[in-house]
Amino acid sequence: MKAPFTFDISQVPFSRRGSRFAFGRLPEKRAKELGKKPGLFFRTAAGAVPMNKREIFRLEAMINGKVLSATERAMPEALELLGEGNQKIEIAFIDEKRVIFRGSGLGMRLSGDGGWYTTFRPAGSHVWELNLFAQRCQLMLTLRAGEMKIDAPWDKDSCKHVKIDLEAASSGTWELEIEEFCTAWKAPKKLVSLDSARSSASAEYLAWLEKSLPAPKKLEEPRALAAYINWASLVSPRGHFQREAMLMSKNWMINVWSWDHCFNSIALAKLQPKLAWDQWMVMFDHQHPQGALPDCINDAEIIWNFTKPPVHGWALGEMLKQGFKPTQAQLKTALSHLIPWTDWWLTYRDDDHDGLPNYNHGNDSGWDNATVMGSGPPVEGADLTTFLILQMEVIAEIYDHLTKPKEATKWRQRAAELFQKLVSHSWRDDHFVCPKSETHEIADGDSLVPFMTLLLGQRLQEEQRKALVKGVKRFITEHGIATENPNSSHYQPNGYWRGPIWAPSTHLIICGLLACGEDQLASKVSRAFCKTCARSGMAENFDALSGEGLCDRAYTWTASVFQILAAKEV
Repeated sequence: MKAPFTFDISQVPFSRRGSRFAFGRLPEKRAKELGKKPGLFFRTAAGAVPMNKREIFRLEAMINGKVLSATERAMPEALELLGEGNQKIEIAFIDEKRVIFRGSGLGMRLSGDGGWYTTFRPAGSHVWELNLFAQRCQLMLTLRAGEMKIDAPWDKDSCKHVKIDLEAASSGTWELEIEEFCTAWKAPKKLVSLDSARSSASAEYLAWLEKSLPAPKKLEEPRALAAYINWASLVSPRGHFQREAMLMSKNWMINVWSWDHCFNSIALAKLQPKLAWDQWMVMFDHQHPQGALPDCINDAEIIWNFTKPPVHGWALGEMLKQGFKPTQAQLKTALSHLIPWTDWWLTYRDDDHDGLPNYNHGNDSGWDNATVMGSGPPVEGADLTTFLILQMEVIAEIYDHLTKPKEATKWRQRAAELFQKLVSHSWRDDHFVCPKSETHEIADGDSLVPFMTLLLGQRLQEEQRKALVKGVKRFITEHGIATENPNSSHYQPNGYWRGPIWAPSTHLIICGLLACGEDQLASKVSRAFCKTCARSGMAENFDALSGEGLCDRAYTWTASVFQILAAKEV
């Protein structure tokens, strides 16, 4: 790997494993949406913080009180702002709660909005406390070297704004440490230098990279980026997170959703099994007594308005294929969650009682605005039934491992019966459909959703497999596999699930093609997706015709799927 490994701070946030802080450049389009000016920001990824309140400070380089432009260079171990000659500002994470800044030849201005009970007060010699109600955090600022000018005018119950100018004194450098605390701050027993913080972060990241799946030499740089995104997106246990959790991103998508986490667990299964198990379990920690999983969680919120598709059994099966070796206790724990999760769909989400469950919103499917929901909910997703069939079979496999043949046979029988219902109900001519519950009408559009049935593989008749493989080819572009047929009248280049390429649908289709014996076609789609990631980064999704990265540009399930697929090319 080339040194130093750098990335674009306007797309990928600078953070460190465990931390809820991140640095990133707010691009013009996103800034406009949030009612802000573009710029480089220090922000929080804590839960329950409104999207337009995540920015704590705007960061600007300056000399003698005058703001100037600086070149930004982001690496896993540090973020640098470079001026002329040796002018430099360095930023590094000491640990998950402490960040250190150092300037040489360049000063820095930190400016925050204030308002909403913002309090900034002196708290000792060279120490100031910043209470940020909007961002749900309290910070202690310690000036280690240099001079600090503060502008934080008080108005009734809040500071109108907070502006801090940092410049060097006679030493020629300045240093500032910012630490998050909960109720009362204690000065650290030992000061950690910025150089030590950089060294520590670099070593930690490189150790993580060593434990990431391998890739061909030509994909080594995107592999390093994918590994960094996943490492830096982890947050420590706090609030609703009972274990270390990998966020979808520390840009905008700062939650964990109830199917996204599965793809991260698969990527970790072979080389980091403990963390893989934690990622698989992170949503089950909050499983409802009726069996449902929440839509998403963060450290402060659990959202129950929607859920997500039951890919968890399939994902555990993929983890096993990667070499994950669960203990007996883990197998029993998996059963205790997968069984009620499976039964919930068949008990509470079968509105017309025909034995096939339905989605009540596109969000439930994970494909928020896919055309299969075009006539409105509820919709009997062929993908949903497929996932439940696979989940039942994984439950049976677990019972095999636990030497309980009767239970294994029962679940295989349930899977077989559900498969027959799916075929008799939803196979039309040469394809599967996702009909509206009760009326069984089919929405306009040509979505990739029904082709998740490829995962059924050899359970399907040969003619069915051939028809599905022929049908799925119309979604394949040189950049991967579109979520809506590019020739569909409903296709939208940046239409979320109405066209763009996504990592999870790509991974599922590839697994489906392999299950159907279509190894060459699966490899073609896999190589195209990896090439797209190498060119456009680990974006939330990609334009199916141009390969351009769209939406959040530092998404963990994209990074994970890239790693899984790239490893197959080694």
